[in-house]
Amino acid sequence: MALFGFFRRTPPIREIKQLADFIDEQAAFLTQKGIHDYSSARAGPHAKTLLNEPEFVKSFEQSRWRAYPLGLAMVGEMVEGVLRPHAGADKRALFDEYIDLVLSIFDRYPVPEPIGKEAWLDARSELALRLDQISMHPAKRVIDIPQQYAKKYFDMMPIHEDMRTRDIGTTLGYLKLTLANMHEELSKRLDAAAMASELRKGGAS
Repeated sequence: MALFGFFRRTPPIREIKQLADFIDEQAAFLTQKGIHDYSSARAGPHAKTLLNEPEFVKSFEQSRWRAYPLGLAMVGEMVEGVLRPHAGADKRALFDEYIDLVLSIFDRYPVPEPIGKEAWLDARSELALRLDQISMHPAKRVIDIPQQYAKKYFDMMPIHEDMRTRDIGTTLGYLKLTLANMHEELSKRLDAAAMASELRKGGAS
């Protein structure tokens, strides 16, 4: 039963593929849950009806795929911050392998129909640029990571602009809290020194 699953310990992250799966799952959760919860809140008592309308389902699909690369960028930066203290002398080697790892997660997915090839490739290029820029500044506190993404993410909500209120602060708070919880889980499950060593060896290639 589900009750017993609540007490089950999450497994440690020991392999690069397991780290990739963690990043993928958390990025999807971070963006999709925020979109779903915000849409439900704005719809109020009509949420159940709205969320099942074909037109909204189509908009939701588009929003979640547009937001997924932002989720990868945020979760990717959070994970990089955990690995960075163990980068060793050749930090660039770790950065390069890690960027390749996150981009390989993006590449797991074929071009989403609601997005289209050109926009999807543009999103990949933007993600690659964002990941590369991480190495150019000191590691941020986890709660500071979403700041630069919050407005763009909020603007992707599948709710007509006339129905939106000034909820970007609430959205930012959601991103901060959720990312902080993910960081706590990762810190418990990951041997960061061992993982950094594997990545430096070219394990993501």
